[in-house]
Amino acid sequence: MNRTKYSGPRRVAGMRLLCVSIIFGFGCNVVLGQTVGSNEGGTVPQPVPEFPANNWWNTDISKAPVDPNSANYIHFVGGTRQLHPDFGGNASYGGPNATYGFPYVVVDGVAGAGKSPPPLQAVQFGYSDQSDGVNHTTDTAFPFYPIPPEAITTPKWIECGNPGNVDDRSNCDRHLLIIDRDHKYLYELWNVWYDTAHSRWDAGSGAFFDMTSNARRPNGWTSADAAGLAIFPGLVRYDEVYNAYGTNVPNINHAFRVTVRSTKGYVYPASHVAGNTTGALPMGARLRLKANTDISGYPPEMQKIFRAMKTYGLIVADNGSDMYISGTYDTNWDNGVLNPAFGGLKASDFQVIQLGWKPPLSALTVTPNPVVGGFSTTGKATLTTAAPTSGAVVALTAAAPLSVPATVTVPSGATSATFTVGTSAVTTGKNVLITGTYSGSTQKITVLVEPPPVLHSLAVNPNVIASAGTATGTVTLSENAPVGGIAVTLSSTNTSVATVPAKVTVPNGAISASFNVTGKTVAVKTNVTISATYSGITKNAVMTVNPP
Repeated sequence: MNRTKYSGPRRVAGMRLLCVSIIFGFGCNVVLGQTVGSNEGGTVPQPVPEFPANNWWNTDISKAPVDPNSANYIHFVGGTRQLHPDFGGNASYGGPNATYGFPYVVVDGVAGAGKSPPPLQAVQFGYSDQSDGVNHTTDTAFPFYPIPPEAITTPKWIECGNPGNVDDRSNCDRHLLIIDRDHKYLYELWNVWYDTAHSRWDAGSGAFFDMTSNARRPNGWTSADAAGLAIFPGLVRYDEVYNAYGTNVPNINHAFRVTVRSTKGYVYPASHVAGNTTGALPMGARLRLKANTDISGYPPEMQKIFRAMKTYGLIVADNGSDMYISGTYDTNWDNGVLNPAFGGLKASDFQVIQLGWKPPLSALTVTPNPVVGGFSTTGKATLTTAAPTSGAVVALTAAAPLSVPATVTVPSGATSATFTVGTSAVTTGKNVLITGTYSGSTQKITVLVEPPPVLHSLAVNPNVIASAGTATGTVTLSENAPVGGIAVTLSSTNTSVATVPAKVTVPNGAISASFNVTGKTVAVKTNVTISATYSGITKNAVMTVNPP
């Protein structure tokens, strides 16, 4: 690992118990659909994949250029080396708790409605200078990681299977992956152990990732993985492959984590060196299953995995066994399906794409998003580098109820350009995809089109005034007004008794707006009805004007 400050185990080929070829399943290890409390496996925050669409894990590399040294890298790995699924269920040896693959723990992030976030824990690190949850000025750990107390004594919540209070660090990487379902936060720890004598958690390193962000580790920093990357977004997951535990996707839209026996340096998106072997791939290198590889003879679920390898590829993230693909611990995996399918592919079926490649089109964004149907919003196409002299023409497509121009041009020397996204009215919310393509790279953004707010209520306060007095009327919507605001039409049944403006506008982001009701001089006590109308809905309020 080239981690000179810590004397714990190095990640080398054959070290981990899960790097074997036999996978067994003995039933279900998750609570299906559980959305509260702390549980191992199961439902993750939707939609998937995690992290933004333009994150390196989720980037389409199907058109990326091949690295000129690709053949040599594949030769170093060994062209006949078969792929192996480095995941599964319960192990056949290694003790009663032994498992294959990465468990992941999902926890509450907010309290209430049956939810109870675990207390944050301070973790003592071997690599504190490259770990999160540490005051790097004083080198002091502080409460940061939401580790459920169950992880101390419950088997199979930590990689390789033994509970936290069993010191198995010399035999296994002992990763602990924790997802805060409410905030979409990801916490990952490497080489963890709960020191019962001192009532504390110890680990080699730890990292935090906001799954709504593309924040990258500082160059030179590790994470809970050798390459400095997050682990969870690169796993082959049972929920995505078999549409289980609340996930339902036709395709897996992210890359997978892969190990090789040796590495040399690192390239984007990795941030950390863990080897210096001549001829070896760097950390962060991306391998892509060749487009002409025939996968039609495999079971549909295995084709789903292999399609992702063609589109998103594999990212070298750790030293281990060559062409071992990482995945989740789940006792529903069937080794009788996984092993022969993966074994049908070999290293020579892959090519290494240009080291450190970044897509020319780095992002598509839409603001605001969500948008109310019938209103427009603004999209932006962003390039990785400045547009050439002739400009960069980005092709755009979208389905109804969205409309976008066929192209948007980023001017010479600029890195972005905006375009108008039109919408039509909807009666129910719809998620619609906008796709942008430039120079062989594609980015996508999902836009939520919502039905318009409805007029919820009208109130006049006070509802009894003297002649020539005033009152305040308030219109309230069912939800916040969209960009441009909502204009509500106003009227009075008798303008000789009380008058109102012709309309009042609820501004963008607000849910209500007020207006003046002006009373007239009357000879006798008189009632008048004030009305507010928007989108076919009318609300009324009766008020009284008293004589002087």
